[in-house]
Amino acid sequence: MADAAIEFPSLAWFEALQGMVNEDAGYRQIGTVDAEMGVKVADRVFIITFEAFQCRSVRAGSEYDLINVDFFIEMEPVAWRAMLENIKTNGGAEAGQTLVSLDMLNEISTNAVGDQLRADLFFRYNQSLQHFFDLSANLNTAFAD
Repeated sequence: MADAAIEFPSLAWFEALQGMVNEDAGYRQIGTVDAEMGVKVADRVFIITFEAFQCRSVRAGSEYDLINVDFFIEMEPVAWRAMLENIKTNGGAEAGQTLVSLDMLNEISTNAVGDQLRADLFFRYNQSLQHFFDLSANLNTAFAD
């Protein structure tokens, strides 16, 4: 029986990713991550907290919550879908679809209050963050239209 599809963006999708990353030995080999990240997809916001070698929590949030995170990643739904479909097809993001390359082209990562030190955590932890999203290759993702 095939795994049921999990809709992106949804709390269930991020919770599934959290479970995978916390069981993934490869993620722990990259190094520790201590950051709180927001993810914004259209009007949906999710808050993801990384602590040491694990994803400590994921929760639904609001625009207001983005003030308190270290950084947040914001893309239009079509861009999220392109990145996640690329990850699924290739088992990980190809060069033009990585978080860093997308940020260089479109500035997808920011800090809501202009705190550059906190915003720089996106780059400091980019390998771990990319690994987090690359694990979505193992999810059966459905996209909200």
